[in-house]
Amino acid sequence: MRLQHHEKEEPKVDLTSLIDVVFLLLIFFMVSTTFERESVLKVDLPEASAVEEREELPETLELVIDGEGRMFLNDERLLDSEARTISAAISQLAGDRRDVPLILRADRQTPHHFVVTAMDVVAQLGFDNLSIATDRAAGPTE
Repeated sequence: MRLQHHEKEEPKVDLTSLIDVVFLLLIFFMVSTTFERESVLKVDLPEASAVEEREELPETLELVIDGEGRMFLNDERLLDSEARTISAAISQLAGDRRDVPLILRADRQTPHHFVVTAMDVVAQLGFDNLSIATDRAAGPTE
């Protein structure tokens, strides 16, 4: 009796399903990842011991005042720190909407009158949702 010798077939591994699953996982993680918006301008914020976590609001105006009093509205530098310039810039970005949240970030070395001027302009324009950004204090101060 003669046995036929068959050539060994190489086992095939079909990777199509595995690749599909990997791509689905990749898409899932890309869609479900939240990205934190970091400010391009670095200011040294003052600390506060009672800072509550706030979720990122979808549309906000951010007024940044650096240590020398230069002002930036949504990362665009304003020509000067005069009240009329701040008012014109905020009015241009916000339009008629006064319910847009406005975040004020002032460096801890910023002279006080720049912050007061900015807050006064915001109040005169009719914004009632003003937040002042601070850093969380390292520990309890006593």
